[in-house]
Amino acid sequence: MNRIEHVVKEVMPGSIAEEMGIEAGDVLLSINENEIEDVFDYRYLMKDEYVEALVRKADGEEWLLEIDKDYDEDLGVEFENSLMSSYRSCSNKCIFCFIDQMPPGMRETLYFKDDDSRLSFLQGNYITLTNMTEKDVDRIIQMQLAPINISVQTTNPALRCEMLHNRFAGEKLRFLDRFYEGHVEMNGQIVCCKGVNDKEELRRSIEDLMKYLPFMRSVSVVPAGITKYREGLYPLELFTGEEAGAVIDMIEAYQKICFDQYGLHFVHASDEFYMLAERDFPEEARYDGYIQLENGVGMMRLFREEFAKTLQEITSDQNSQKRLEEVKRTLTIATGKLAFSVMRESAKELCAVCPGLTIHVCPIRNDFFGETITVAGLVTGQDLTAQLRARQQAGETLGDMLLIPANMLRSGEEVFLDDVTVQEVEQALGIPVKAVEPEGRDFVEAALNPDYCMGRDNDGASFVYVKGYDR
Repeated sequence: MNRIEHVVKEVMPGSIAEEMGIEAGDVLLSINENEIEDVFDYRYLMKDEYVEALVRKADGEEWLLEIDKDYDEDLGVEFENSLMSSYRSCSNKCIFCFIDQMPPGMRETLYFKDDDSRLSFLQGNYITLTNMTEKDVDRIIQMQLAPINISVQTTNPALRCEMLHNRFAGEKLRFLDRFYEGHVEMNGQIVCCKGVNDKEELRRSIEDLMKYLPFMRSVSVVPAGITKYREGLYPLELFTGEEAGAVIDMIEAYQKICFDQYGLHFVHASDEFYMLAERDFPEEARYDGYIQLENGVGMMRLFREEFAKTLQEITSDQNSQKRLEEVKRTLTIATGKLAFSVMRESAKELCAVCPGLTIHVCPIRNDFFGETITVAGLVTGQDLTAQLRARQQAGETLGDMLLIPANMLRSGEEVFLDDVTVQEVEQALGIPVKAVEPEGRDFVEAALNPDYCMGRDNDGASFVYVKGYDR
């Protein structure tokens, strides 16, 4: 049987690998005589203070390296495949799948459906469990990997099979019991589809998932995203404001029960439900530390809290007040229709304390996917350019700069979902474009300072450099 091999792409300066003579192109064959299935095996096996690593050099010679090290120290290498294994694609055909609703002609990577449990730990992805085996579950429990993020959708086994179009989807729910018994921390997600897994089915799912407290820390309930490309797909419908309110009422009733028993509110409606129902967002304490932030749960409340705190800091500081008096600029902020009202109110408050600042907030209609898609992260460069260019042609000014939320762009790049670049938008509109983290403090700093620059510090937290104002 062939050994699993992992090719070294890069060796970090000052690392164990460099000290031991490992070079790019070398192949890691085993650790402590154990084959390495993927990145989790590698990390788990490297935890010992003494390890033996078998490496094959470029000339075919095999080196057995005896390594004394700190407990959590690894070799200090980057492999050609960061997962150290092939990605597992999705085996489901979910009735709400967003990728099935994508238009043709986009880059190939956008059509790949992943359902890989390892990406749940590495990137926070939500998985359906349908690709997992008993061996996978055993490894997670043994290694105490956590949290695992699970797309539950429903705890009704028969309905889950129908929603995922997978005859094994219902029986895979048994893995929830295994994780609970193994004390593995979990987060759940329910993509709520009108007339399918809402109402009494949603009630059943919430009550069933409550049995996994406290190891299941949270469950988010989000409405299914519906694009205009649904020909031949299951006929999903949007929730009305009244129906969204009914979902919220059910969830908030269970929040009280869960908090009284476990000190966690546990189940959370996404921001979109509150906006559809035209209700204010819950107070900050009800989000349990914003566990489900990446699922659109609490983003608007967190933004408002950060914005209010930053505004208070600035207006109560004498030096900052002088800064406000010196600001003379006009900006346009483009966002999705979902966040428009929150951004508009925040802009009004900021302009009220800074008379020399003018902010135009423009909601971008999603013509690319359809008007039912309202989140900023799915706004394309072509929609952004066309609608702002139309405003210019109608005699409106965009001012000195256009600010966009960073989640409109591909991670780490200045490229929109449709491959339009920031530079192309700048050329079309004739003004500079800056991406801003969708956080309250970053919004204030970007609006007040032309020298705003988005970045990341060593801990992964956002930071900005502002001329004359560091944080």
